[in-house]
Amino acid sequence: MKEIFRHRVLHQVTRSMDVLENVGIETLLRNENLSVTDAPILKFFPTLCVFNGEEFSKGMKLLGEHDEEMGKGAEVQVRRPSCGEMNPSDFDVLFSCHEPINQSMPC
Repeated sequence: MKEIFRHRVLHQVTRSMDVLENVGIETLLRNENLSVTDAPILKFFPTLCVFNGEEFSKGMKLLGEHDEEMGKGAEVQVRRPSCGEMNPSDFDVLFSCHEPINQSMPC
């Protein structure tokens, strides 16, 4: 068993667990219930491990690709001329006026 990911926020760890388990990499989640402590002690953070150490490299590659894919479009902002609101380009509608976002209108 080898540690592959650790984070203070449990849902960040379970997201990574889902990515790995969806391709058949067996994982173990440790410290799941210790994350509620106020002390920022790294050893208490939720930790994801892979059972088979040989799958560690494959898992790291998959997590890196997933993080890269999730980051695409996050930097691009669009502005709606009618209201001037800025939103990430991966939104379907604007928050304030509920108008559809036109992807061809970058700010």
